Amino acid sequence: MENIFTDEYFMKKALQEAQTAFENGEIPIGAVVVVDNKVIARSHNLTEMLHDVTAHAEMQSITAAANYLGGKYLTGCTLYVTIEPCQMCAGALYWSQISKIVFGARDAQRGFIEMGTKLHPKTIVVHGVMENDCSQLMQLFFLKRRK
Repeated sequence: MENIFTDEYFMKKALQEAQTAFENGEIPIGAVVVVDNKVIARSHNLTEMLHDVTAHAEMQSITAAANYLGGKYLTGCTLYVTIEPCQMCAGALYWSQISKIVFGARDAQRGFIEMGTKLHPKTIVVHGVMENDCSQLMQLFFLKRRK
């Protein structure tokens, strides 16, 4: 039997969250945290609604997943996020000891890779999953915003 729980499967869930952010006027970044093929947290950017610069999709997901698990460490968990995390989110992901991060599109200006932010040494990083879908939503958002 074919495993339907692929990186693309869960990235589609993160993209649904990004679409919700887009519809609410937020920068369209979505995230889900998965453990044992089960989504335990889902979120999208809430910085505008909450008037909080730290209310990134990843930060919201980290908090929700930690609450679900009843502890601060996310070992055994995978974060799926549509855009490469910034250095703030990467720092939080470091401290959470998340096992794996899968992101869609790179953020060449503000992403943790460009900024040189380190993740936990045991964290596996996969990028480029549904990259075009993830980047197109961001491009559309900023195109509409400039009008």
